Amino acid sequence: MKLRFCIFFFACLSCVEQEVRRPISSSKTYSLFSTTDFFKRINKNEEVKINRYIENDSLYLYTRSPNGFWYRYIDKIKMDTIVPKKGNTVEFLYDFANLDNEIIYSRDEIGLIKYWVDKQDLIPGLQKGIKIMKPGETIKFIFPSFNAYGVLGDGQKIGINQSLISKVTLINIK
Repeated sequence: MKLRFCIFFFACLSCVEQEVRRPISSSKTYSLFSTTDFFKRINKNEEVKINRYIENDSLYLYTRSPNGFWYRYIDKIKMDTIVPKKGNTVEFLYDFANLDNEIIYSRDEIGLIKYWVDKQDLIPGLQKGIKIMKPGETIKFIFPSFNAYGVLGDGQKIGINQSLISKVTLINIK
């Protein structure tokens, strides 16, 4: 008897139509599309500024990396030597400047960096840029914000969505 009652009770409950619950208050939120459009505009503006910088530095040829940054060699090693690979430890020096060539962080402030390739945190542009370098080379990189500190900045001297110039010297690979 109890079993029949339970079955009858659950059958009745399952027939009741559920009403969709609506939020008490609604707020406007950005859609994924508007956020994407916003970041596309930021990237386009940065690209215009970077291209202007490269045009003004017309004595040198910059290469655009498939990773989204530009670079030119200051000191290039012509002989075949190794380049850093995942798991290598490298030592390098670098600085950061803005697109007006004003130093943000000097090599002296930063000091010698020991970096375990692809195993430690580093801004994306440096992570990728280090891997094209040979020991003894110095390369000038131009990193758009998405390859640098992005929408947050570093919380100190580097602002949000700020493109950076960095001169990097690879000392050695271990």
